[in-house]
Amino acid sequence: MPSSEANPDSPGVTVLGPFDLSAPQRSLFKDLFEASPDALVAVGLGGLILEVNGQFERLFGYHRSEVVGENVTVLVPERFRGAHAAHLRSYFAEPRLRPMGAGLELYARRKDGSEFPVDIMLNALKSGPEPVVLAVVRDISERKRAQEALRLSEERLRAMVESVKDYAIFTLDPRGHVTSWNAGAERIKGYRADEITGQHFSKFYLQEDIDRGKPDYELKVAAATGRFEDEGWRVRKDGSRFWANVIISALRDSAGTVRGFSKVTRDFTERKQAEEALLLQVTNTLVSNLDIGRLLAAVSASIRQVASYDYAGLTLFESSTGQLRIHTLEAPSGRKVPPDGTPIPVTGSPAGRAFTSREPVILNHVRQEGETFAPENIKRLTDLSINSACWIPLINRSRPLGTLMLGKLAEGAFSDKDIRLLSHVAGQIAIAIDNAETYRQVIEARERLQEEKAYLEEELRTEYDFEEIVGESHALKRVLKQVETVAPTDATVLILGETGTGKELIARAIHSLSGRRERTFVKLNCAAIPSGLLESELFGHEKGAFTGAITQKIGRLELANRGSLFLDEVGDIPLDLQPKLLRALQEKEFERLGSTRTIPVDVRLIAATNRDLAAMVQAREFRSDLFYRLKVFPIEVPPLRMRAEDIPILVHHFVGKHARRMNRIIETIPPETMRALERWLWPGNIRELENLLERAVILSNGPVLRVPLSELTSPGMPESAGGAADAPSSLEATEREHILKVLRETQGVIAGPDGAAARLGLKRTTLNSKMRKLGISRYDI
Repeated sequence: MPSSEANPDSPGVTVLGPFDLSAPQRSLFKDLFEASPDALVAVGLGGLILEVNGQFERLFGYHRSEVVGENVTVLVPERFRGAHAAHLRSYFAEPRLRPMGAGLELYARRKDGSEFPVDIMLNALKSGPEPVVLAVVRDISERKRAQEALRLSEERLRAMVESVKDYAIFTLDPRGHVTSWNAGAERIKGYRADEITGQHFSKFYLQEDIDRGKPDYELKVAAATGRFEDEGWRVRKDGSRFWANVIISALRDSAGTVRGFSKVTRDFTERKQAEEALLLQVTNTLVSNLDIGRLLAAVSASIRQVASYDYAGLTLFESSTGQLRIHTLEAPSGRKVPPDGTPIPVTGSPAGRAFTSREPVILNHVRQEGETFAPENIKRLTDLSINSACWIPLINRSRPLGTLMLGKLAEGAFSDKDIRLLSHVAGQIAIAIDNAETYRQVIEARERLQEEKAYLEEELRTEYDFEEIVGESHALKRVLKQVETVAPTDATVLILGETGTGKELIARAIHSLSGRRERTFVKLNCAAIPSGLLESELFGHEKGAFTGAITQKIGRLELANRGSLFLDEVGDIPLDLQPKLLRALQEKEFERLGSTRTIPVDVRLIAATNRDLAAMVQAREFRSDLFYRLKVFPIEVPPLRMRAEDIPILVHHFVGKHARRMNRIIETIPPETMRALERWLWPGNIRELENLLERAVILSNGPVLRVPLSELTSPGMPESAGGAADAPSSLEATEREHILKVLRETQGVIAGPDGAAARLGLKRTTLNSKMRKLGISRYDI
């Protein structure tokens, strides 16, 4: 490296001198020069290159012998050479230290002509009579690429934030002043960015929230915990209110210091209005039930609309004993629940604490958080595998009546939103319970009270929510239990039942509870399509397959691939089409009409009929092989006359449904009307009931439901069978014959898993009671 001698390859050019260094020092200096991780170039007066190091050779591609003695402009891209010469002259006229990162966009040129970005440090050295400039050249290509990637990322993020219209996304400084504002914020809050930037975010809050320091409190919590989430009313620029979901997150630097906050706001006004409408619906359902048994059923259904749960119950205060008593509404399947009426002490129990404090009690981790209560109270929950639970006080007219208790198998299941909604519902439940209790005390006789108590003790509530399937009868729950059993499998299901019993709802419930629920549910009514077109509807056809086939058509079977196919009225499939359907089910493949290409298909078949397929097989009107292929898992849907106890629930359901659709308000159903509806045998089943109630809503001009009871006649039905006066005896006779039929099938066995009680979905004691009431003895079997 540095030497006082001339470069033999460049005569007349003097390289760096010894700087008055000793030999060891010059050797060390040379080693340091060569070991530098940056390219080093020594440039003399006039821009001639005096010396370079090894890193220069690796970076620029030149051997030092090729550049020493050349002008430094050989390292500068051509487009910059003119400006570079002027800068070089200026620098030599006034030498100075120019550090790295001076802010200039500099590029260098390699031997192969390629360009790359560089950062350069210049330092003037003194070596003899003329100054020498030492240039330290650093390749910043990677840094440039990283900067460009960061710039593009920031641009994409900014564009993404600006494109979001449903979210108000903005940032705050540490004191809460707005520093950025997206288009969604402008749409939701009404302020333009130039209007709101620099303003304090408390402008979006109600005055009462500002007075109690809510905005500052939110920032304090976000700074302490990193995040704050809330729902509540906020104010737009025009003064209007909207229900907002708000998330505030703290923005910290590398040292952990809070530098500001990001805030995301969503307008949930429509959801809030829907919740209020739902609560109004729940209120109407609850307050219209003065019968305590039906009220508890309505309570269970109402709670399900606002929150999911695995266990639900009420603990009602009994003033005579000073204790709370359990009334179970729903419980996990297969778990032993405390009998209705089991006493719960007010002291030491979560229910008692909620009752006395009049505040909700939440245990999101029962085993850990339950240590403050008496062990036997927590054991009741753990025996049911309940891991999170809440108790909401039932208060009416400032008087606590008890608590609503919900439990879930999962931990941490109850959010603030859940508790808020449940508190609203609990208030309505308290009113309804108070009304029902008053009604019971004034109207009902002692006998009725005893029957009601027996009913409440025996009543089992289904724990499954099947959307539009409404009812609490044992017959219906038996069907729903079958649905729950078969739904997770891919077994073919044959749904049997009279017309109007809701076979399609059962089919949809099977699909919704199956592993195919995310796929398509395809329905085909085999009786509604002419037999000549049924094959095309089922399997599809190719263009030109027959006259009129002007385009290709995909059949229902293909549409249902990986989903469920529901064949309604399957008994109406023509005999000549049945073998093709059977082959498609067996082989899981088919061909469209007019095609030879085999199409594989994975379909779960659900069929339904109101016809006697077994009799049709005997009459050679239906293929036996298809019949047995369909009858893998038969489910018989009971007619409405076999589930008369569901009629009041269905009446309230359909009246509410059609009243909402027609913007009517129906508040009262006369007791005599309900009794008449309960006595009718409903040959058209639920469809007949709904149609009658729809007409009743149309005909009702006031809040009282007016049902055209004169229409309760059926073509071909004897007066004695359909008349209201004879309906009770006919219903009892039908129930008697059904029980006798099951008893004969079980050869008189009542108890046990295969006994008549299990088949009928009843307790053994309940069946014995019904047999005594209907006069059934062993001699009748």
